[in-house]
Amino acid sequence: MTGIRTFLPRTRRARRGLQVTLTCGLLAAVGAAAPANAEARDISRETLAPGDGWAAADGGTTGGSAADDAHVFTVRNRAELVRALDGGSSTPKIIKVAGTIDANTDDAGRRLDCDDYATGGYGVKKYLAAYDPRTWGSAKPAGPQEEARKASAARQAERVVLDVGSNTTIVGLGDKAVLKGAGLQVSNADNVIVRNLELRDAYDCFPVWQPNTGGLGDWKTAYDTLWLRGATHVWIDHVTASDKGHPDEDEPTYFGRNYLRHDGLLDITNASDLVTVSWSRFADHDKAMLIGNGDTATGDRGKLRVTLHHNEFESVVQRAPRVRFGQVHLYNNRYVVPEDVHDYRYSVGVSTESAIHAENNAFTTPGHVEAADLVKSWNGTALHASGTLFNGFPVDLLTIYNAYNSGSERDLTADVGWTPTLHGKIDSAERADREVARDAGAGRIR
Repeated sequence: MTGIRTFLPRTRRARRGLQVTLTCGLLAAVGAAAPANAEARDISRETLAPGDGWAAADGGTTGGSAADDAHVFTVRNRAELVRALDGGSSTPKIIKVAGTIDANTDDAGRRLDCDDYATGGYGVKKYLAAYDPRTWGSAKPAGPQEEARKASAARQAERVVLDVGSNTTIVGLGDKAVLKGAGLQVSNADNVIVRNLELRDAYDCFPVWQPNTGGLGDWKTAYDTLWLRGATHVWIDHVTASDKGHPDEDEPTYFGRNYLRHDGLLDITNASDLVTVSWSRFADHDKAMLIGNGDTATGDRGKLRVTLHHNEFESVVQRAPRVRFGQVHLYNNRYVVPEDVHDYRYSVGVSTESAIHAENNAFTTPGHVEAADLVKSWNGTALHASGTLFNGFPVDLLTIYNAYNSGSERDLTADVGWTPTLHGKIDSAERADREVARDAGAGRIR
């Protein structure tokens, strides 16, 4: 019996690897209709489409698609996930997340809270008493309570920081796959795919007080929901990342500063390169995405090439993204600042030697947030911004920014020194706004 293969149409959300195998006998039996038990789409074997952003360069991104059957895992708890990750090994592997996995659990699956990690006599009240600026001054914390904090933090990190190695695909099964409390870390690894997964509440039990940060001091937290450090060829698609469960706005104020418990949602640093982030949702967070972690990190030059397309940034205070050094293509993204926001700072951060090429992005804000507020510059020199939609109206974002901020920040030029070539069809901002609202985030792969 001769086999006939029928391939489904490939769209930007239906990438290669989709096929249904039909036989002539079956076709005859059902009148040319596909059988009810036709092979379902398996997103775990899908790879990044050619030309889909920077991660498609230099050989593309295939993740764990070459994994043999022995290295395809379905995981339902932290212990199974840790075993599947195999210490961050480079063996091709596919990890399918089923249901909700909580990283703050012991090996027997018992839920752990901050008190379970605390050691050495650490206590929040003791820490605050020891390092109150009125008595401690502006020196970095040192002494028994800081040592106890470090030891307690190390115990939590042992549980929640999970290393992802090269040639790995992590996908959520169905529309309700959640990884809670974890800090996924792709460190010095190549060829990684993370898709269809909700990353939630990477909660730091033991923030450190930094007296001199920002002039007034601030609390520093440890975990990003996803952190790329020296990572290359990474595709992040249909991911939802948020602080769901423990919003920082509900935390108390100590030393006049919000007692932050979360760091970034997605940080791309330490010369990471060739990254595509698509159809994802970043929500309810302060500092969402940092690309390049320091003005003096000159080793990042020529790296940090990142494409961000068809993503939603909702209720994000800042860093959506903030960029240093990298060539970043930012197109067809949706930004929503809620009506009741009080602490919004900016969306696009233009920092040292950054080269952001922004096209056809849509912003919706309340009346007190102006178009000029959408961009913030620190030592930046250039920003390409075209096709911007602001509250339903087209605006020249660069001209508005320069006009309103010329007294406090230097004007930005439109010449970022490069033109993106690796991308799919770039829709109007109006169309992208609708499609991203409908399709971005975990559980929405079509």
